[in-house]
Amino acid sequence: MSLSIKDLRVSIDEKPILKGLSLEVGLGEIHAIMGPNGSGKSTLAYALAGHPKYEVEDGEVWLDDVSLLELTPDERAKMGLFLAFQYPTAIPGISMANFLRTAVNAIKGEKNGDGKNKGIAITEFRKLMTDKMSLLKMDKEFARRYLNEGFSGGEKKRAEILQMALLEPKYAILDETDSGLDIDALKIVSEGVNSLTGPNRSFIIITHYQRILNYIKPDFVHILYNGQIIESGGWELASRLEQEGYDNIIKENEMEAV
Repeated sequence: MSLSIKDLRVSIDEKPILKGLSLEVGLGEIHAIMGPNGSGKSTLAYALAGHPKYEVEDGEVWLDDVSLLELTPDERAKMGLFLAFQYPTAIPGISMANFLRTAVNAIKGEKNGDGKNKGIAITEFRKLMTDKMSLLKMDKEFARRYLNEGFSGGEKKRAEILQMALLEPKYAILDETDSGLDIDALKIVSEGVNSLTGPNRSFIIITHYQRILNYIKPDFVHILYNGQIIESGGWELASRLEQEGYDNIIKENEMEAV
């Protein structure tokens, strides 16, 4: 079982962004994708999730032997794909609890005999949500607040991780979840992610900096530049980036390509 990306080419407004990206993510693995701004990191995340703005020009994406590109965004979510946004949207008037219960019912709810979703019982959901909130060190009052309205950067990211904890995806993409977090919020979010790791869940951690990888240790690190993965390695590659920056590695790969 795996998420398999082969020669993926994606454009935005007819401008090529991903230019032949290939990646294999086995179930239970943690992959970090690093790269300078504009390299295509978020484009990869949104293209996999099925955002209509991102036009897939060529390539294949297989999720457990099912062609992901032929599925709608909600079908991809039901298959076990999850995206934690870099900039979560605020929705006034909808409480966190109602939003999360609706999401859980949509993705995991069982069907009645007539094909309609019967949904998870309110008491069962409240217990499940409370347990996950305790894991993320979130106050119970948090569930009554409107979705992301007035949330700090750390609260928004914890809300994303809470959603992931409840939906229990097989393949979770974290799009620069570390951006805008102070060290305490980063530790809490990282602890939440680490508590969800295991043989039945994979993570793709998209980040510009190495600091989140001090708390979430990846099995593989990939450097994305100009729409392609130019180098892959273990955690030591992220450590090298921290010391040398992107320029040296980019220059080395450009020289090898000549």
